Amino acid sequence: MNAKFGLNLPKYYSINFNLPKRSRKKIIFIILHYTGMKKESAAIKRLCDPKSKVSSHYFIKNSGEVLSLVPDLYEAWHAGVSSWQKLKSLNKYSIGIEINNPGHDNGYKEFSSKQIFSLTKLIKYLVKKYNIKKQNILGHSDISPDRKKDPGEKFPWKKLAKKKLCKWHNLDEKKIEKFRNFKIRDLEEKKFLRNLCDIGYPKIAGKNTKIKKINLTKAFQRRFRQKLINGKIDQECLLISKNLVKY
Repeated sequence: MNAKFGLNLPKYYSINFNLPKRSRKKIIFIILHYTGMKKESAAIKRLCDPKSKVSSHYFIKNSGEVLSLVPDLYEAWHAGVSSWQKLKSLNKYSIGIEINNPGHDNGYKEFSSKQIFSLTKLIKYLVKKYNIKKQNILGHSDISPDRKKDPGEKFPWKKLAKKKLCKWHNLDEKKIEKFRNFKIRDLEEKKFLRNLCDIGYPKIAGKNTKIKKINLTKAFQRRFRQKLINGKIDQECLLISKNLVKY
């Protein structure tokens, strides 16, 4: 595997993980992140710094080189407060992959072709090794919509879906685009939110429900309607959500 992915074990490693080892069967998710930092070297340093209390299993550099920071069978600290379907605290059940990118606060940019090439190979390897389902390959914003934006709307989810490495709708994007910004009725909004829960997104509860609804909608849009991220539920979003529940 070292030769296949260019892993650099001796130089880069993180001790930010939980003991003891977990069962292979417990690994059912892959969570994708961006680093959100200006410099690649600073991002690696932070993930390996015991004081930061964050880490990931893998790190993909701008060059496409893949670093292994935490062995798969240990819980790396990458997901934080998170949930999907009926599961919470997804560190327990997932492998985290950090992709170097400055993120929304530091000049968010396209992911390089070398990064996506290496990521695709890595995901294929992990899917085969742990029998991970494509619907369980997620972004950090999917599992933590109130806190996170990564990997964001510039991440090529559709390309991964064509390789059967994540979930995507099967609608004609040009045809459904005409429903963009079309208002929906209250009952349709409730249907949209139910669809998101059926897909796996967390249910809106507690205080600040209006803000939570906007954040949840933005997370959905960053994943499945990337050309417009406005937090507003429209007919296009509703159509996509219905298709994802069925497909």
